[in-house]
Amino acid sequence: MIVRMRAIVIGAGIGGCVTALALHQQGIDVTVYESVREITPMGVGINLLPHAMGVLKQLDLLDQLLPIGLQTGELAFFNKYGQAIWKEPRGLAAGYEVPQLSVHRGKLQMLLVNAATERLGREELRTAHALTNFTIGSETERATVELENRLTGEVIHDEADVVIACDGIHSTVRTKFVPNEGDPHWSGNILWRAATRRPGFLTHRSMFMAGHLPHKFVAYPITEPDEDGMQTINWIAELNQEAQGLRGREGWNRRVDKSLFADHFADWTFDWIDIPALIEQTEEVFEFPMVDRDPLNRWTYGRVTLLGDAAHPMYPIGSNGASQAILDAQAISSALAEHASPTDALLAYESVRRPATAKIVMSNRQHGPERVLDLAEERAPQGFTNIDDVFGIGELESISTQYKQVAGFTRPNS
Repeated sequence: MIVRMRAIVIGAGIGGCVTALALHQQGIDVTVYESVREITPMGVGINLLPHAMGVLKQLDLLDQLLPIGLQTGELAFFNKYGQAIWKEPRGLAAGYEVPQLSVHRGKLQMLLVNAATERLGREELRTAHALTNFTIGSETERATVELENRLTGEVIHDEADVVIACDGIHSTVRTKFVPNEGDPHWSGNILWRAATRRPGFLTHRSMFMAGHLPHKFVAYPITEPDEDGMQTINWIAELNQEAQGLRGREGWNRRVDKSLFADHFADWTFDWIDIPALIEQTEEVFEFPMVDRDPLNRWTYGRVTLLGDAAHPMYPIGSNGASQAILDAQAISSALAEHASPTDALLAYESVRRPATAKIVMSNRQHGPERVLDLAEERAPQGFTNIDDVFGIGELESISTQYKQVAGFTRPNS
């Protein structure tokens, strides 16, 4: 009798659900444990890069995914006066075989949850189960988990060939592995995020970043234009708030008053977008500190490993957080399919993904592709007449290409 491999996934976020789907596609039995009692569509917009979209295509999710988002066609950088610094095509417009997609995080989350429930079986995605302890197992012994049912208080135990921790930046598993790590590293910057129904801007498929650190604004549509040209615009305002201090643990559900930051963008009215009006017409704003953690020198202990934000939380620069978790999912499912030994498989997965994501974490601390904003502010703080007077020949393209190489989505044939 052939015994199928079994995996336990801790956490039903984007990384956890995609990991479960990828493992299932490889013929591995999967159970997902999620601590929240009910998974709800929280958050605002998110951007999925082409290499991550390629993984979702392999999982036969594109037909469901494309209708709920918008295919991004352009990334543009502007200074604080709304003057164009650099523009480049994205997704299909840049020659990729799959699009770059802008989508509401909550809609994406629920699509993945529903797909996992359907393919794994409803009983294999178990909510209201919080991990309290685990053993790492060994080459000859399976890993075990202890969980508390948050509805009944019952403590249950389960075991599997591998346990994959997709439990986020405050990962219980990571804390056990690195007990003295402490709180996440805060950059001193705060992001305020929202989604607002407004007339589209530029190409109606443009993602833009304006200003410079630490005074920046990002926006992109996450829905197609309606008959009146209205779109849901996801936007992020960013300021340095180190003097005020960090108010609490990170989360997507801390609603705040826009008066905390709106005055800092009061004169950002450009001929192609009215940012003060965009902020004013927004009803709900969510606050999120810009945090990450130092890269670890190890993710895997025995039959237990880390994935996604549990492994490599990074600043939300370059649209890489969720995309890298999706690439993790592909890598770990492939490794488990290719290696007879679960411990060898997890080490093979880590050997590929840990150095790759560590480079992105460190690059994002240097502002990644958004360095062009800072350089423009440094060299031309009063604005410019011709961008060629500010940057050397090929300099902007070089910065863009270097980051794509670090993040792993270099344009085809480039």
